[in-house]
Amino acid sequence: MQDIPHIPVLYREVLSAFEDIKEGIIIDCTMGYGGHSSLLLEANPNIRLIAIDQDQTAIDFSTKRLAKFQERVQIKKGRFSVVMQEILQEVDPSQIKGVLADIGVSSLQLDHKERGFSYESDTLDMRMDKDAPLNAADVVNTYSQEALEHILLEYGELRNYKKIAAKIVNLRPFTSAKSLAEALKSEMPRGKKIHPATLLMQAIRIEVNDELGELKNLLAALEKAQLENAKIAIISFHSLEDRIVKKTFVQWSKSCICPAEAMRCSCGNNHALGKIISRKPLMAQADEIQENIRSRSAKLRLFQMEHYE
Repeated sequence: MQDIPHIPVLYREVLSAFEDIKEGIIIDCTMGYGGHSSLLLEANPNIRLIAIDQDQTAIDFSTKRLAKFQERVQIKKGRFSVVMQEILQEVDPSQIKGVLADIGVSSLQLDHKERGFSYESDTLDMRMDKDAPLNAADVVNTYSQEALEHILLEYGELRNYKKIAAKIVNLRPFTSAKSLAEALKSEMPRGKKIHPATLLMQAIRIEVNDELGELKNLLAALEKAQLENAKIAIISFHSLEDRIVKKTFVQWSKSCICPAEAMRCSCGNNHALGKIISRKPLMAQADEIQENIRSRSAKLRLFQMEHYE
């Protein structure tokens, strides 16, 4: 028996979102420990599931965990934006009835300090795919001060990004996330419920893994595919991701795409890909937050694809 390490975030909300899918394929773009995948396969006994992850450790674990579902599950390794495009070439799009993406760093990666994601780690890595060429040490120790300023502002939304970047350049090289967090402790924001180094680590991690680019590419692939009667569920953990998802879903729901200044519609007024299921994101309930503190920042947005030309 495997030691199942965690309960996936927003598990009730995810199950509810896909409960009406009786057949076809659900794609789990971010398999991790297989928590969501396992629950979906159990709750929807007639669906097949394609699970994606770029982390070999996750694949090894979940291959064993999901083995009981036999031919109903297929696991693919790679970045989800790339693998999704491959799947759309291999599978009849009309068979895809659901797509789930739990964006961001997984519990598997956070809990294993040797992966370098935690501010307590003795390494400085942060690669979701351990075979990827760029790691956190490269970013921290080789990026120019201007490049560091950019990622600290854009990905960490740190107000004193210039001061932090200058301090990194003056004190480097760094060999661990722990030493980096300690050295910059005095520059980190205070008064929030999160660890002071969280936004710093977030900024570096997003750069290392191109997380926002991955999300945008996934959404672009789904838009191009124009899936018929498929539910898209995206879980995000910070405002940068959530804004991208929200903006994309709003754009997908627009029937008229004429410029705002246009006097009258000339686009045909038939461009909506579907509808937003809930205008506000679904959040974890109190008991889940008490059980899993990481779920407090999770937001689930849902879109129902309906349009197909």
